[in-house]
Amino acid sequence: MAFPNTRVKVNVVSKPKERSFLELKRIITLIVGIALMAGVYFILPANQTDSARIMLAFLVLSVFYWTFEPIPIGLTAVILLVLMLVFHVVTTDVVYSGFASPAVFLIIGGMMLAKGVNDTTLTKRIAYLFLSKWGGNAKGLLASILIIPQIQSFFIPAAAVRATLMLPIATMSLDTIGEKAKGNLEKMILLAVAFGGTVSGTAVMTAAIGNILTVELLKEFVGIKITYIQWFTYTFPIWLILIPVVWFTLLKRFPLTEEEKHFPHVKEELEHKLEELGKLNIQEKKCLAILLMIVALWFTESLHGLHPSVPALIGVVLMALPGIGCTKWDNLVKINFDTVMLMGVTLSLGYAFNKSGAAKLVGDSLSADWILYFFHSPVVAVIAVLLITHILHLAVANVSTAVVTLIPIFIGLSTKAGADPVLICLTASIACLHGYILVVEATPNIIVHSSGRIKQKEFLMPGLLLTFLMSAVVLLTAVTWWNWIGLL
Repeated sequence: MAFPNTRVKVNVVSKPKERSFLELKRIITLIVGIALMAGVYFILPANQTDSARIMLAFLVLSVFYWTFEPIPIGLTAVILLVLMLVFHVVTTDVVYSGFASPAVFLIIGGMMLAKGVNDTTLTKRIAYLFLSKWGGNAKGLLASILIIPQIQSFFIPAAAVRATLMLPIATMSLDTIGEKAKGNLEKMILLAVAFGGTVSGTAVMTAAIGNILTVELLKEFVGIKITYIQWFTYTFPIWLILIPVVWFTLLKRFPLTEEEKHFPHVKEELEHKLEELGKLNIQEKKCLAILLMIVALWFTESLHGLHPSVPALIGVVLMALPGIGCTKWDNLVKINFDTVMLMGVTLSLGYAFNKSGAAKLVGDSLSADWILYFFHSPVVAVIAVLLITHILHLAVANVSTAVVTLIPIFIGLSTKAGADPVLICLTASIACLHGYILVVEATPNIIVHSSGRIKQKEFLMPGLLLTFLMSAVVLLTAVTWWNWIGLL
């Protein structure tokens, strides 16, 4: 998923030393993770069940490894799967149950759809269309970079893919601008790719793994099913408000001179590229028709009852069929299997966390009267959940891990306090998604940072500001829109 980082290309003499240092660092990180896991097990009260203590220890290990990545995330997922099976924390059926979830097939279908779309020039055409109209000045270019992923989110259900598609378009625009793009403009546009990718996962349930996990965990633990259109109904005000908020914040945080604000030659260059693409070709038309059908099925889930994974898989079949499709099956199956493993194992972790008694153990520990008090008032509960989640998300950087750790705990707390678990979990899920401060908090951040053109320090101040503004937007939505529709 990452782009080559030119800063890594050091001279040949220093490479063996660097490799040795990195290898030592990985080994130390692996050992520290094991020590933490053992420490958690022995620190927990001995009167608790072994399965609950072991499961919490495994959860700490997963959080640590997925945060610091001493080994690939897929390998960490398999290790956790093996550990749960070997130590019998829950039954084998529960351990493997995450992979039986339709959410896994939604992710698989989503990644295959993204491959199919990439095999056409449709996404590139959409990008060139926006940039050729508004890319001649800083405000227009920034708006285009932010808006394009929002459109993509309806038919590309992976923030990583959306950011990966947008990054080369953004860098191409910056390279075309030339010297004017060195400095604040470059920082602004690259951060727009990262933050725009994150915001694009807000309202479309299938556009972020955290959304899908939250829906699946609510269904598993409390039997509440949230449909595609319900999720959209709850979250679209937050989504619509955050787009101009991010645009305005980046403009103010990275001020430009009058000379840096205008670059009409970029608009001309992109108009030329759009002309080179010509009219919509037959493959693009087929792709667009299939995508529109999928989105229509997602929006009408309440009418036909099909899980969102079903329209995605129908779209995959249509894309690969001779005469109907827009690509070949061989291309569609070239997906990132690490993501599949991560999704399946995180779901299994969530189920095992509940079945092993670990969720009850944590819930009982947090069931002090003063904590439950925050959940008695819906407005106070929203504020408390936002604050807790943002703080914990800085430590538990991986969104999937953060969701699968926090959602079962919040479900338990909301049940004890008599609060609405949908309100609590929806708030937590949105807060987990919107990671702006650290590079590791969101996949789009990682992808943009991997370009080598922007550093962690550039994320810090705009990230802090956007985290505060995002929380304010969620709270405003809660006391108005959620209150009007009966969620608050």
